[in-house]
Amino acid sequence: MRFKDQVDLYEAYGSSSSIMVRTRGLGHAIGRVIGISLGREDHHDSDDVPQQRRPIASARRQWEVAPVAEDVPVVAGDVHTQGAEAGHDAEGFPSGPCDPSVLTEYGDHVAVSIWNREERPELKLFSHGRKVQKFGRPAPEIEGLVDAIGLSPLIVCSVEIGDRGLISAFVERWHKETSSFHLPVGEVTITLDDVASLLHLPIIGAFHTFEPLHVDEVVLMLVELLEVSGEEARIETTQCHGAYVRLSWLRDIYQRRCQAGHWTVAAHAYLLHLLGCILFANKSATHVHVVFLDAFRDFSQSGSYAWGASALLHMYDHLNDACKSGDRQLAGYITLLQCWIYEHFPSVVECLTDPDYDELSPRACRWIAMKASLKSISASTYRQRLDGLRIPDVCWMPYGEHQAVWEFDLISCFSDHL
Repeated sequence: MRFKDQVDLYEAYGSSSSIMVRTRGLGHAIGRVIGISLGREDHHDSDDVPQQRRPIASARRQWEVAPVAEDVPVVAGDVHTQGAEAGHDAEGFPSGPCDPSVLTEYGDHVAVSIWNREERPELKLFSHGRKVQKFGRPAPEIEGLVDAIGLSPLIVCSVEIGDRGLISAFVERWHKETSSFHLPVGEVTITLDDVASLLHLPIIGAFHTFEPLHVDEVVLMLVELLEVSGEEARIETTQCHGAYVRLSWLRDIYQRRCQAGHWTVAAHAYLLHLLGCILFANKSATHVHVVFLDAFRDFSQSGSYAWGASALLHMYDHLNDACKSGDRQLAGYITLLQCWIYEHFPSVVECLTDPDYDELSPRACRWIAMKASLKSISASTYRQRLDGLRIPDVCWMPYGEHQAVWEFDLISCFSDHL
């Protein structure tokens, strides 16, 4: 990361004055710092990603308005080739980007499908708030440990039912290259300040690198940190077809360790379940990656991690997938995205807050107990509302006195020096 980019991140996240920041490549930048490996086969931040020209304001906001004939569909193909075949540079897409060198993956974006009037089913959301509520709070013997690590807000900050229409409409406007939602009011995104205010998760601190694990390493980790037999660990990983364990199996381990008074092991099981259900939720709905257990090998170190930054990166990563035309699912911390929308776009959602909300609680808690009054509205209706969005319709600074204050240091992400 160049020093200028570090300064941009500092100015964006260290400032409490605005959420409207330029965030091109933010997910890539944070990902390089955190170094999280989620056991996925697709590498979004690989070095062979085409280098893109830095977008300027005028280039990003140029949109061609010429209509497309219904008998000439827009083909989601190579945008550079399309421009060349048209006989002039930067042909782009009708009613889409005029300069395809900025949004290089626009040809595979869901926006192209929508423009072609293709059916776009609402996304299936993987939100496990009900599993967390069913699991309940940790045993009193480990509750203080969970709080010290900084993950206790996850227990109360989880929406049970996601608003599929609302989330789908926003995902359609997310672009991987800029790490932002492209709206009529400009580019907006979820920032670390949002994470801190909404969730009270730590956004500064150390970063843990999760290395890919062989199944034999997974078995050894389960034996060491969950105190199960090697045979039991191998049976579980075999049933899960890899470096995963079932959430139901974790809950059983937790209950057994609590009954035996093995509180350290019980804490390991509880925390892994918490990450698997909320912070690093995947699309399996029933499994969690064992690699996250490594973050709790040393509890004294676990409390120094920037869990909020990790949550934001993971959300970005899943948004990058969900905005593709062929994707139909969204995982990650759905609560973070949905509550962020509630806070900043009240005219779009028109939902009520919890009248019993405690101002000392994470800001997201004021939305948790209340179901959005319009949550049954379709994505197409939300899409129309977003099309008509104007600057006065957006709440630019919603947190007020609740806004978290964090101190940032301008240091290199690689050398640890100014």
